[in-house]
Amino acid sequence: MSNIYWDSFKTFFRIGLFTLGGGYAMIPLIEAEVVEKHHWVSKEEFLDLIAIAQSCPGVFAINISIFIGYKLHKIRGALATALGTALPSFLIILLIAMFFHRFEDNPVVASIFRGIRPAVVALIAVPTFNLAKSAKISWSNCWIPAGSALAIWLLGVSPIYIIILAGLGGWAFGKYIQPTE
Repeated sequence: MSNIYWDSFKTFFRIGLFTLGGGYAMIPLIEAEVVEKHHWVSKEEFLDLIAIAQSCPGVFAINISIFIGYKLHKIRGALATALGTALPSFLIILLIAMFFHRFEDNPVVASIFRGIRPAVVALIAVPTFNLAKSAKISWSNCWIPAGSALAIWLLGVSPIYIIILAGLGGWAFGKYIQPTE
């Protein structure tokens, strides 16, 4: 018989260990593990958890792992998944900090980091497009994320205002505009 705490810790530790590019690059791996492999949450629940994790302050990867862990087994589940997500990064950064002074001026290492940057952009872009498809963002409503990004980038609008406005807009749409089934 398996232990859900140990299984969830191992799952999120593995995700944290083998993901470069931060929380958004983790989305496909988390989805593959928690939705498709373990069936801990449904696809719809996963999309909702992503939206909530993005809206909360803090690190996205930790937020999503806490929400999934809490759904699995309340506080202890959330602790197991959060620790599993954070521990690999902590250990890797600790090792780098211990030895960085030995290779910080090495041209090979600098070249490796320059090569990794475009790959990290792709690791973030692919889940973004997949999420847009899953969230049913189409040509008719793509103006919402595009307008939000432009408002933040060009006009300096705080992302907090965008999140609040989007939440209110979604509520109003669901309550007053969208036909009920």
